[in-house]
Amino acid sequence: MTKDKLDHLEQLVASRFPDLERVRLADALILRLTPANLLATMGQLRDDPEFNFTQMMDLAGVHYPNRKQPLELVYQLLSVHKHHRLRVKVALEEGMPVPSVTPLWWCADWYEREAYEMFGILFSGHPDLRRLLTDYDFEGFPLRKDFPLNGLIEVRYDPTQGRVVRQPIQMVHPDREPYQANLS
Repeated sequence: MTKDKLDHLEQLVASRFPDLERVRLADALILRLTPANLLATMGQLRDDPEFNFTQMMDLAGVHYPNRKQPLELVYQLLSVHKHHRLRVKVALEEGMPVPSVTPLWWCADWYEREAYEMFGILFSGHPDLRRLLTDYDFEGFPLRKDFPLNGLIEVRYDPTQGRVVRQPIQMVHPDREPYQANLS
């Protein structure tokens, strides 16, 4: 996005959302939201003809274990007609639900399910929040930075029992705390 387009977008966001935190990078504008104002703000970004963010290109979870709010959602919005992009970030505490944006962009269904499964981020109002990529009895959140590199269990065939067995992995890494799965 050109500097002029980015300047115009920043002025527009500042005029419509004066109370929200904005971060300007060399080639992007970031808008920081809270779960409380997420749906209203995203709806305005989609429906206002001046913004016209009709496409949500991506939604990703991020884990910062040393922060007070260790989880973050990052939304990438695109306006095809206005030729501009906006990054929206929402910081979350552990176990804090965030409203689902699937009523605004149906494509968010898959991304929210992935963030739920990989990071443990809960989405209120999601139509079908269930696992996509791991087994239903999988424990933990594999994309969190404190998840063990080798996982929590080993699945292998035991020839003496003649079946597949699951065993906990007992490995300690000197630079990491032991992982405690929080599956509540």
